[in-house]
Amino acid sequence: MSVANQKKILVLLGSPRKKGNSTLLANRIIKGAEDAGALVETVYLHGLNIAPCRACEGCRQKDAKDCVVDDDMRPLYDKIRGVDALVYASPVYWFTVSAQLKLFMDRCYAFGAKDYRELAGKKAAVAMSFGDSDAFNSGCVNALRTFQDAFGYVGMKLEGMVYGSASDRGEIEANTDLMDRATRLGKLLAE
Repeated sequence: MSVANQKKILVLLGSPRKKGNSTLLANRIIKGAEDAGALVETVYLHGLNIAPCRACEGCRQKDAKDCVVDDDMRPLYDKIRGVDALVYASPVYWFTVSAQLKLFMDRCYAFGAKDYRELAGKKAAVAMSFGDSDAFNSGCVNALRTFQDAFGYVGMKLEGMVYGSASDRGEIEANTDLMDRATRLGKLLAE
């Protein structure tokens, strides 16, 4: 693949654990994407200072480029604009995504000032882990539905979701079928 055709992917890690199960799934997506020639950048959200949306509508003002809040979300807007695909990785916390990822997602409201055109057409993938043995009981289904609805609304193309049960650190790696599907999803994002 030539550099001109090389896909750029941004991976958003929403777990407070740097080696948590959702991160391990995301790492397999990364491997698949890189093996297929994509350029991948990872952002570990837990260490960033991202404030909640203030509902101030400053991002909707005539000359506003992004959210008016000056924090660690600011440089992420240009990163998002510059990629072909986004990967959202999170454990299930209290029946949905982690607070770290939810803060990031809420602040993407700033893209709405341009009717979300800057997100439309980008590929998306989701990697999630949950502690219960059932995706419904754990709340994973709630989070997955949130992604489906949000991506559909802003015009992003959901390429796939990989998710599985794992309570103990590293446990998800024992699910070889799931890990293989994550690798294939990464390759799909790189196409």
